[in-house]
Amino acid sequence: MNSIAVLGSANMDLVVRQSRLPRPGETIFGAGFSTVPGGKGLNQAVAAARLGEAVNFLGAVGADAYGSELRALMLAEGIRSDGLAIADAPTGTAHISVVDSGENSIVVVSGANAAVTTLSEAQRAAITESAFLVMQCELPISVLVEGIAAAHAAGVFTVLTPAPVMPLPEGFLASVDLVVPNQIEAAELTGESDPVRAAEVLSADQTWAIVTLGSEGSVVAYDGEVLGLAPARPVTAVDTTAAGDTFVGALVARLAAGYVRGTAVSPDEMIEAVRFATVASSIAVTRAGATSSMPTRDEVEAILV
Repeated sequence: MNSIAVLGSANMDLVVRQSRLPRPGETIFGAGFSTVPGGKGLNQAVAAARLGEAVNFLGAVGADAYGSELRALMLAEGIRSDGLAIADAPTGTAHISVVDSGENSIVVVSGANAAVTTLSEAQRAAITESAFLVMQCELPISVLVEGIAAAHAAGVFTVLTPAPVMPLPEGFLASVDLVVPNQIEAAELTGESDPVRAAEVLSADQTWAIVTLGSEGSVVAYDGEVLGLAPARPVTAVDTTAAGDTFVGALVARLAAGYVRGTAVSPDEMIEAVRFATVASSIAVTRAGATSSMPTRDEVEAILV
């Protein structure tokens, strides 16, 4: 079984369900509150692990109750935590408002995640022994740059979710093997409002790019050329929190099945992985929460049959 190293954030999500977002200065009543383990990194790690792949999580939590709960989740999901540091800072939190339509707004307080500015020896070792390195932008960019360099030196396939969007070093995106932004992120990164054109730009120089479009599917491109539009699976959304993270975790889990480190991913393999990930994320949005909404391999394959 191939190993997936996830270099990313681990947060506790503080989720309020409400009918609508309040106007500036307005107070409204919420319909419910819950705490759910999350963070883009941990979300993607759980999604991949729940789909049957070996996952190693690299990041940091605080020495507090939230940190203990996140570590317990990793243990329960079978996720290795060789590269998980205990930082002298509170565990990161995400403050999420979910409205009746299922859409959400999120404010992240980085906490311990901000302490991961350079790779530890344990994190570097975990990357070099893996087949895939999965990253997001909720950690400092300095450690992502180090992660990519370590991965490339070892022939490890790199995957980036460029969220939240922020200024990136020149050539950073081109150094990633696969970039998976949503439509808004792709437009911000490229200046192209057309997701097809944005995918073409992001996939230049032999990079894979998948621009996700929510209920409209996703655009798949490689080396400056769009290969096609993958349709979405129609469902009634309850909560879209972590839908994108479920997509990425499932995508990499599918690619990892039978993958030989250092080899190229074929168009057929990528399109099949996108199909698998589309089903996984469609299941997740029909349930509440982040990690709590993610499906198992059996659930995804039952729909694919």
